[in-house]
Order: sequence, then structure tokens, then C-alpha cells
Amino acid sequence: MGDKIKVGILGMGRAGDGMHTREMSLFKDKFELAAVCDIDAARAEDMGKKHSCAFYSDIKEFLASKKMELVVVATFSLDHLKNVEQALEAGYSVIAEKPLALNYADGKHYLELDAKYPGKLFCRQNRRFEAAFQHVTEILASGILGDIHTIKLRRNGFNRRNDWQVLKKNGGGQLNNWGPHLIDHALQFLNYEVASVWGELKRVAAMGDADDSVKILLRNGKGLTVDIEIFGGAALPSNTYEIYGSRGALFVDPAEQDIKMRYIDPEYKLKPYPIIEGHPNGFAFSDNADLPWIRKTIMVKPASGLHVNSFYGVLYDTMRNGKTFPITAKQAVEVIRITEEIRKQNPQF
Repeated sequence: MGDKIKVGILGMGRAGDGMHTREMSLFKDKFELAAVCDIDAARAEDMGKKHSCAFYSDIKEFLASKKMELVVVATFSLDHLKNVEQALEAGYSVIAEKPLALNYADGKHYLELDAKYPGKLFCRQNRRFEAAFQHVTEILASGILGDIHTIKLRRNGFNRRNDWQVLKKNGGGQLNNWGPHLIDHALQFLNYEVASVWGELKRVAAMGDADDSVKILLRNGKGLTVDIEIFGGAALPSNTYEIYGSRGALFVDPAEQDIKMRYIDPEYKLKPYPIIEGHPNGFAFSDNADLPWIRKTIMVKPASGLHVNSFYGVLYDTMRNGKTFPITAKQAVEVIRITEEIRKQNPQF
């Protein structure tokens, strides 16, 4: 099929046309949009004309056309698994949009598909490539913050949302919308070692009956807690990252432009001090007053060079250059397992 990867998009809504076509356009030398499909025939035709490509309103005709090598499944959440399986069976490589599935039983079916069609299934946890996430991960790996004990992940705002994603019957709610991204981040930080899961779902500002506010605590049993908030009813923004370690901390601002750090000079050794059980020396404790703090504010700019729109570039390197795709089906399905545990704790949602 030539060097360019020809792509067909199944579902031309907010994700299909608003995200995938835009991100693909950043790699025009690597990808070509060859066909689109939408169950709304008028929209399918409009999208075909807009992008100068073939268009279909029948999924079977779309998959039988063989105009593409890669199919993007960006349909309604309820249809993701069915459509991914159809596209794989038709012989295509497939990008599966999140949420992959709405329950763990269906999620585990992706592992079967991945084994049956090796190298063909790509799970779109695209925010794994966010610049801030990449840069924060690099800083933690350097060890300058010491042993990390608490990580706070935030995506808070105020939104009186009223589209199809506010309805439970459609698989709506923030746990299925932003949840997969931040749970994926959390699992990376925890190295997929999860000892306990607690979650609370609420509906605060959105219409409908699905959750718009999510609170999650994940612990690994080794002293690390990841605290996730996705609040749709938060009138003031929060830092997107707050990370606390035994030698320092960092914050990432809501715009994810800057990282603010305060940490003890790595050359300084924290030696133990004897416990004073008698009369205290006022508020003088061990070497608190002498700690050599370093303060920095740096721009978000990871050495990896990756950012939120890097998904297609990384995918091309896998499909054409044989590089390992960094997001495995097993990792993506673990996100669904955590999601289901939280859902069970909140049966009203």
C-alpha cells in the first residue's frame, strides 16, 4: 500500500472528525485519510466531501471496500468492542477509542483479540504521550524528589454538559470519559501494582443521570497513593499534577505550561537524628533550618519530545519501522478493571 498508511475512520463525530482527522493532518507525509463511515448518511457524505475521500453509511460496505490499511473505531462507546472486532476480522489494523468497553468481561475480550490478531490492535490511551506526563515521569526517574509517597492527578472545571455523554444508557459520565486517561497515568506511576481501589462518583453540574465528578484513590501497598480528581463542578482550577516525595515536591500548573519544584540538594545526605524525649528545644527540629532547598520553575518540555498529538507518529513508527508500541492491550484492559471496581462501589451510576 505504499509508504503512507491509508486510514478509514468509522464514526465521524467529535472524536472521529474533531480529533483523529486533525491529529492525522500533523503527519501528512505518513498518513492519508482514504475513507470515512457514519451511520448518518448525510453526515457521511458531508465528511467525505470535506476530506476529499470515499464515504459510506453502511459499515459492511466500508469494511469491504479495502480502501484502507488502518481503521479508526470512533463510534459510540457502546459499540466500540463490536466495531473493533468487525474491523479486525475484516483484516485491518485497528485503533480502538476509549473507553474500550463498559465492563471488565468485555474488556478481557480485547486480550483474546490481541492474541488472535497480533500486532493489529492499538488502544488509544493517547494522553500517555502528554508533554507534562512525559516530563513529570522523567523527573521522578531522576530521583531528585526522593521516595514518592503521594501523587495527585487533577482535571477539574465547571461544565453544565448536556450531550449524549451525560446519559448512563450511552455509557456516559466522566469515569468513562476522562477516567481512562488518568487511571492509565496512575497505573504507570504505580507500575500496575494496585493493592486497593476506592472511588466515589457524583453528578454536580451536568445534565442527565451519569457521573460528572470522580474521586479515586489507588494504593500499591508500598507507601504510594495516587489521588485522582475529575470534577465537573469545580469553579476554580487545580494543579494538574502535585507530587510529594521524601526529598521534595513538584506542581504542574492548570495550563500544563510550567513545572514548579522544591527539593533538597541531591548532594545533601539526610542523616538520622536522636529523639529528644525531654524538654523540647522550642520549634527547632533536627536539621530543618539548615536544609539546602533548591527551587526551580521550568517549562514543560520532556526530553522524549512527545506530546498529546504524538499518537499517530508513534503508531507510524510501529507499523512501518517495527518499533514497539508502548501501550499494550493488557495495560488498557487493566484500566477497565479499575473502572469496574469503582463502578461497583457506586451502584447508583
